[in-house]
Amino acid sequence: MRRASPWATLTVLVVTVALLGGSLAAPAACRRAQPYASRSVGCRPAGPIAVTPVVAREVAGSYELIVVGGDPEGVAAAVAAARQGLSTLLLDGRDTLGGLMTAGGLNSLDMSYGPGGEILTRGIFLEFYRQIEGDSFDTRTAADVFHRLVNAEPRLTVVQGVTSFCPLVEPAEAGGAVRVTGVVYVKDGVERRVLAPMVIDATQDADLAYAAGAPFTLGQEDFGGPAQGMAATLVFELSGVTSYHWLKLRVSLLLQGGRRGWANARSAWGFPELLVDYRPRDPCLQLRGLNLGRQNDGTVLVNALQVFGVDFSSVDSREEARRRAEAELPHVVEHLRRHVPGLERATLAGTAAELYIRESRHLVGEYRLTIDDVLENRDFADRVAFGSYPVDIQAVRPGDPGTVVGAPAKYAVPFRCLVPLGLENLLVVGRSASFDSLAHGSARVIPVGMCLGQAAGTAAALALQEGVGFRELAYSPHLVEELQAWLNAQGADLHPFSLPGPLDGHPHAEGTRFLRGLGLVAAGYRNRYGLDEKMPESELMSLLPLLAERRRWPLARPVAVFWEANDLTFGDLAYALHVGLGDVETKAAAVESLRSKGLWVGGVGGRLGWNDPVSRGEVYTLLLEADQWLLGGGA
Repeated sequence: MRRASPWATLTVLVVTVALLGGSLAAPAACRRAQPYASRSVGCRPAGPIAVTPVVAREVAGSYELIVVGGDPEGVAAAVAAARQGLSTLLLDGRDTLGGLMTAGGLNSLDMSYGPGGEILTRGIFLEFYRQIEGDSFDTRTAADVFHRLVNAEPRLTVVQGVTSFCPLVEPAEAGGAVRVTGVVYVKDGVERRVLAPMVIDATQDADLAYAAGAPFTLGQEDFGGPAQGMAATLVFELSGVTSYHWLKLRVSLLLQGGRRGWANARSAWGFPELLVDYRPRDPCLQLRGLNLGRQNDGTVLVNALQVFGVDFSSVDSREEARRRAEAELPHVVEHLRRHVPGLERATLAGTAAELYIRESRHLVGEYRLTIDDVLENRDFADRVAFGSYPVDIQAVRPGDPGTVVGAPAKYAVPFRCLVPLGLENLLVVGRSASFDSLAHGSARVIPVGMCLGQAAGTAAALALQEGVGFRELAYSPHLVEELQAWLNAQGADLHPFSLPGPLDGHPHAEGTRFLRGLGLVAAGYRNRYGLDEKMPESELMSLLPLLAERRRWPLARPVAVFWEANDLTFGDLAYALHVGLGDVETKAAAVESLRSKGLWVGGVGGRLGWNDPVSRGEVYTLLLEADQWLLGGGA
């Protein structure tokens, strides 16, 4: 019997929906989008939702807390503090709260679910989540919820349209820390000085903490990667995608059996082949698989165009990135029209007001969350939030597809990650908090950030009540327990847990963690490391030079693995290292020479013959031992 074509199947579905009363008629043409600079919310024309304006309140000369940054994390911090009775000032540079969720057009949430499927990010985030359309939402809905949240708190004053700000500080006394005592900000050309005993930096790049002198690392330089970190993205908007076209797109993904992506009534992701098939006109741009979010007015927001080489700290660099992306977009849309079922009649309708910068500064705080903390499912006594989103490291250069380092079941974020070294009276929340760059691949997501914002706002109230600073609070078990009790009373559900990690008990776990921490090992969404499988020669050819570079091995010449189209052996690894040390011998001689110098005389290396095949896990362990030997002066 001849198999029905996909579009015959689609026709049956369309008829079925129509019979069930669903409307698939094309909506009235959407109004042509105006340049984004003229809009206040999202990247589309006004939709059916009217955004509640923020209530204007008179600004005082001092507050108990100042929060800088109106992104979701800052809103959560300010609302939490006001609910605890603090007089609170929230400063933001936009005319709409929500930051990347609104001005950035990011209308899909990267959710964290626990082992039982429960939402881990609770409290104010869950309160917000229950008022929007779901994990993919309309940006105007999000803006309206944020505005109503702040308007409901009479002790919270919001100042929008701030054009610049800087911290007020008192110099450190001998052996002490610099004290942040308030903020100077400029609005409408007028400078205003506001004092506060507690301040929270909720800006995306931790600009206030940086200006106050907090220490940071940049991008991926903490493990030897590029300081610019992951690619930026300009979200764009499509019109001409009717209900019929959206259903066509959904069916296309469904008929692929989940191999190319997934879709529901509001969002879709997939079509990874677009990354391979599209040839950008600009070599500093790249198209990845699509993340699509349908809005209430029928338009679709697209997160897919990556921009490389952006200096996050430079307005000129950001604007140049925008210009390059906008010049590329007509070609991108034409490519989508030709290759994505359902987007055949899509037209470019606008771009987001803000460039989506994924990575910039990483605070050095009282504790830095590590990739091992995240992927080994670690708990902390000073837990103030939980996460479980996969460690998603986006591309750092053209041609790089990005990677998923692993997928945690559940991890805790300690309060100490919010406390900057060297500063008092200041907390940092959001993606620039004290996370190593790889851990940031999971912890940077907004739901986790909103929970950390709520913890910070609540901590400010507790610290003022107890007459202590944030650092003292962080190291007081009694006060940490009190903070957790306050957060649990707000619905945070912060309780101890214990879960195994994917490497627990494996003989090559230590070597795997070592390389994973350098961004050289990834296990994907299923945490499959393949430690007991043979390592292909090609894999070592990529791995070894990067390891030598990131660890700055003291070598006389570059290491080199030669392609021989056979199983990778212990001798291949020894020979490659020996070449780097300036010696060229046979593989067997290389093994014996290195052993004579103290490397690989015991353990895995001691029992292997030069011609023995090696597993991936054995290579990881051998490389850890080689690193310790080289940097310990063995060479």
